Amino acid sequence: MSQYDYDFFVIGGGSGGVRAGRLIAGMGKRVGIAEEYRWGGTCVIRGCVPKKLMVYASQFSEEFEAAKGFGWSVGESSFDWKVLIANKDKEIDRLEGLYQKGLANNKAEAINSRAELKGKHEIYLKSLDQTVTAERILIAVGGTPTRTSSAQGDELCITSDEVFHLEKMPKSVVINGGGYIAVEFACIFAGMGSKVTLVYRGEQILRGFDNDIRNALYEEMMAKGIDIRLGTTFDKVEGSKEGNKTVYLSDGTQVPADQVMLAIGRNAATKELGLEHAKVEMDAKGFVKVDDYSKTNVDNIWAVGDVTNRVALTPVAIHESMCLIETEFKNNPTKPDHDLIATAVFTQPEIGTVGLGEEDAGQKYPELNVFRAHFRPMKNTLSGSNEKMLMKIIVDVKSDIVVGLHVMGHGAGEMAQTLGIAIKMKATKADFDQTMAVHPTAAEELVTMYSPSYKVINGERQE
Repeated sequence: MSQYDYDFFVIGGGSGGVRAGRLIAGMGKRVGIAEEYRWGGTCVIRGCVPKKLMVYASQFSEEFEAAKGFGWSVGESSFDWKVLIANKDKEIDRLEGLYQKGLANNKAEAINSRAELKGKHEIYLKSLDQTVTAERILIAVGGTPTRTSSAQGDELCITSDEVFHLEKMPKSVVINGGGYIAVEFACIFAGMGSKVTLVYRGEQILRGFDNDIRNALYEEMMAKGIDIRLGTTFDKVEGSKEGNKTVYLSDGTQVPADQVMLAIGRNAATKELGLEHAKVEMDAKGFVKVDDYSKTNVDNIWAVGDVTNRVALTPVAIHESMCLIETEFKNNPTKPDHDLIATAVFTQPEIGTVGLGEEDAGQKYPELNVFRAHFRPMKNTLSGSNEKMLMKIIVDVKSDIVVGLHVMGHGAGEMAQTLGIAIKMKATKADFDQTMAVHPTAAEELVTMYSPSYKVINGERQE
């Protein structure tokens, strides 16, 4: 009989932690898993899933307008925020139930409590006021929104944690940030009819993405009436938590708003987790350090997901857990593969991307062929919309391998998932050229761009 209460204990009930706990319990191991908030983690409860539901809701205003060009007479429409939130909450409850059911069916013990480390094998369960022991421990607590912009009045702002539970839709909102969350919620609120101001300190939104994609999205968001202030920061926020607010910006202007949202990054949820008691090492920003196999410096403790500061995406956390299981429980050492991860940004228009942007590819490969198409898709002809799509294929000339592929437009996220397979398999441009087009689709542009739009030599674009 083991000297420990559990063979494996998971701290955190998000996608990565639940996947590990469920499957390891299904192997006959004694598994405990503790979650202090709700089962499903950030993604399911207050992240990707509810956000995507709100994205869908925000798109209907444009769809109603587009329908006229196709012969539909659309009557007066109205939007009810409370109905959306209630229906969203119902769906989140259903998904949380599935997570709990999966754990129960595999006989993993789900514990509704905050868990803190008291040693390399000891876990304190706060709600039970009890310490348990485990042979192996997985830290999968994820991250939390950054709540301070170093501006006076930050306490008056909401974050992505609170935005899904607002009692009413703000008529006006100021968003501080220029990453995924900031631009997605700017588009969500604009689509619902809010007046939106996006404030970002950088020179362009979506740092780290291909510059053509960044610039094109900026233009489309501005065309939709979103006021984007680049190279600007918050000086202070005045007003009341529940009432009207005024944001004072570094350029000397003032912006009134019903709500002010901080979307300026996320931190590891390691505060007061007791990592020091187990001597688990963290980096300077508070993220847990791990090796190539997700193991910490302590031989019986692992960490996966956003808490490790690798790639902060839900499917990545799940993949890291699957690799941990292969390595530790199936005698098949497997490193998580963080290369060529396809991703989507659910703005309007949305973005789907995999591989390197032109700028990064130009630093890695001496000569590139870049294939670029910027056009108005068929759906936008009869509708009268001027919204355009942008597609880019970036090819290493020496090998003919496609090293980056970027799409902005309707369905870009869905395309990125499929295209990610091809890029992961190191498809060449010749492979794309030999693929028959599906006509009429916007995606056919990806297999019908036969001549480079331009070259990039030693990082310099050759027009």
